[in-house]
Amino acid sequence: MSILTEPYFHDENKAREYLEGIRWPDGPVCPKCDGTEKIYRIKGKTARPGLLKCGKCDKQFTVTVGTLFERSKIPLHKWLTASYLLCSSKKGISTHQLHRMLGVTYKTAWFMTHRIREAMKDPVFAEKLGGKGRVVEVDETFWGNVGKHRKGARGYMHKEKIFSLVEKGGEVRSFHVPAVNARTLKPIMREQIEEDTHIVTDDSRTYDGTGLDFEKHSVIQHRKGEYVRGPISTNTIENYFSILKRGLTGVYQHVGARHLKRYIGEFDFRYNNREISDMERTEIALKGIEGKRLLYRDSSSWLGSA
Repeated sequence: MSILTEPYFHDENKAREYLEGIRWPDGPVCPKCDGTEKIYRIKGKTARPGLLKCGKCDKQFTVTVGTLFERSKIPLHKWLTASYLLCSSKKGISTHQLHRMLGVTYKTAWFMTHRIREAMKDPVFAEKLGGKGRVVEVDETFWGNVGKHRKGARGYMHKEKIFSLVEKGGEVRSFHVPAVNARTLKPIMREQIEEDTHIVTDDSRTYDGTGLDFEKHSVIQHRKGEYVRGPISTNTIENYFSILKRGLTGVYQHVGARHLKRYIGEFDFRYNNREISDMERTEIALKGIEGKRLLYRDSSSWLGSA
C-alpha cells in the first residue's frame, strides 16, 4: 500500500497534527516568546482548528506560524503531499506534474516547489567536509544557455557553472559560481574542506597548486584517457553530476540562472539524505520550514538572483 494513502495526506486535521508532531516533538512552543509551559488550545465553534494561545505573552498561533506555510491558502495536506513527492523523486518532479496531481494551478505548484526547496536548503554548514584519511572529489559542470553564443563558437563559458565537492561515502555541496577559475573555486574549497583531506580532481589547470592547501592532491589525467588509478577516481562526483543533469534535462528542462542554485540545492539535499526512507527525508525537509517566511509576490522580489 502506498504511503500516500495515509490520512495526513488527505485530511486537514490529521495533516496539522502530523506537522505538530514533527515541529514540536516535546509539545507546542510559542513562536513569539519561545515559551512552552503556559500554552493551551483554544476550543469552541468560532476557533479555527489547531489554534493555541501562549499564557506568557498572550499571543495566539498555530503550527504554521513562523514557517514557510504561514498564511498560505493552500490546504496543509497538499503541502505535505508536495513535500513528499519532491523529496522522494530521485530526479525531482515537474511543476506541471505536481499541479495535475494536487489539483492546484501551475503558478501555485511552481510557488510551492520553490518554498519546499527553501526548506531543503542548509542555512549553515556546521562542519567542513573531509578530514584525516578522508577523500573529497572536486569538479565542475556546465548547464543551460543552449544557443546563447556566437555561431561557430566552441567551449562552455557561455553556460551556467556548477561547482561541486563530494566526500566519498559522505555529503555533496554544490555552488552556482560566476566563473571556473582558481580565484573563484579555491576559496570555496578552503572554506568547505578540512586541510588534512585528500583531494581528487581532474587535470584542469584550475586546480594547480591545490596540494599546497591540503594534505594530498591526486590528479586523474582525463586528457590522457585515464579515469581510474587504483582506488583514485572522480567517479563519485561524476555519478552525482549524471543524476543532476538527467533531472535538469529530463524533468525541469528550463532552469534559468536566477533559480539554478535552488534546484541544485534540491539535488544536494536528496543525495545527502540518500540512505534513509522517503518519509524520513520528507520529515527532515519539513523541519527546515521554520524561520523561512516567503511571501507570494513577484519572483524577483523573494527569490532573488542565483
